[in-house]
Amino acid sequence: MQYNEDYFNSEEFKELLENYEAAMQVGEQPFLDADDLVDLADYYNFTGEGDKAVEAIDHALELYPEATLPNVFKARQALTEGDFETARRYADTIGDKDDPDYHYLTAEIMVAEGHIEKADLYLRRYAKSVDEDEWEDFVKDCANLYVDYGINDKAYQWMMRSKGDDSTDFKELMARTLFGLGKYKDSERLFNELIDLNPYSTHYWNALASAQLMNEDYSNAITSSEYAIAIDPNDPDGLASKANGLFRLGNYEDALEYFRRLEKIVPDDELVLLNEGVCLVNMNRHQEAVPYLERALEIADEESEILPQIYLELAFCYSSMKQAAKALEMIDVAMELPGDTTDLLVIRGHILLENGMLEEAEETFKKAIRQSDNSPSILLRIIVSLYDNRYVNSSYEMFKKFFDVVNDLAPDFNKGHAYMALCCYDLGKSDEFLEYLQKSVEINPREAKLVLGFLFPEGMETSEYVSFMERKLRK
Repeated sequence: MQYNEDYFNSEEFKELLENYEAAMQVGEQPFLDADDLVDLADYYNFTGEGDKAVEAIDHALELYPEATLPNVFKARQALTEGDFETARRYADTIGDKDDPDYHYLTAEIMVAEGHIEKADLYLRRYAKSVDEDEWEDFVKDCANLYVDYGINDKAYQWMMRSKGDDSTDFKELMARTLFGLGKYKDSERLFNELIDLNPYSTHYWNALASAQLMNEDYSNAITSSEYAIAIDPNDPDGLASKANGLFRLGNYEDALEYFRRLEKIVPDDELVLLNEGVCLVNMNRHQEAVPYLERALEIADEESEILPQIYLELAFCYSSMKQAAKALEMIDVAMELPGDTTDLLVIRGHILLENGMLEEAEETFKKAIRQSDNSPSILLRIIVSLYDNRYVNSSYEMFKKFFDVVNDLAPDFNKGHAYMALCCYDLGKSDEFLEYLQKSVEINPREAKLVLGFLFPEGMETSEYVSFMERKLRK
């Protein structure tokens, strides 16, 4: 849902908010029109004060039980809870069935229930009754509905029905739609145009940073987030974007600093705590990481999407601290959660290997291979686990077989050559090292930088790796 930040910052709204809150403090029920009360509710949602938002809407419904927007607000609240019957009841309560918002809500209920095509047909039929001077707003409202539900292809189709809209609302909605479609460069271009129009919008700078992060343009994402932080030093989205950009660049110490700044603003966010823990894990400060991860585990509810990762990071920590039983216990708990357990088997095998339980590790790895039906990704992770545990010769020999098998079964699989180059480097096999380095740079430069970057001067392009290393090895 988009919020009108400009209106929230206007003198008109500030006066409305001040008068409303002054009345509420002395126990009065201010007499305001329904739209004003909905604006107040939207503001409270925007600032994370959900209870105050509901209070404003309940007051609106006491005054205007059939008003459109308060009933839409309550219906949408019910939809977020999956209560479709209550949502329909609020829709039916709306007195003006000709109000466009009634029709948008009717379509939204269909979308929330999974009836995407039915909703689209409903909106296209309703479109025939829309006046020409209301057409552009209608198009944006339909597109916005689909964007909110992540149905970006439908949103794009509705945007394309515009007859020409150069408003900032339209441009922002198109930018969000393109972002949802994975067209990050196009989204970035539009957010840059919006920033040219309003360079002091933290919202635009953060949206730009998000597009750059998704496009793996981490340095520019950090720069964009710094503009947001300069405008508002306590902007959580700006701090999160900078922290994530630094993390992606491997600058874990600085990333940790920004995640800690973010934690002060949102102290009970399990994702922030997890990220702090992961930074410490990557800095080999496992003992320090444990309290962050344990706190994240306490806060996360049982349906949290990041719950498996919290258990995994705790398992890595305990394993590195030579508490194998506790590490394996974390893996066992994670395996009880919904989802594919193949990756967990690989990690279990890694922990067994790290703690000297070779036979158990071998059996676990075999089980992961069988369960994945010889997936190249799983095979690669097992070989890398061998390397990480300093079984370099075994890793080298397995890579030889791996590439023969993968070339036959999955010729498009382009991962692993950088790891093989690393094995050859450690074993002093210079010619093979250069051979696999060349392959890695050609077919997967990102993996080459991630795995082998520490061998080269900071900032060097992967295209220079081979010539640099040839000169170094000739000395």
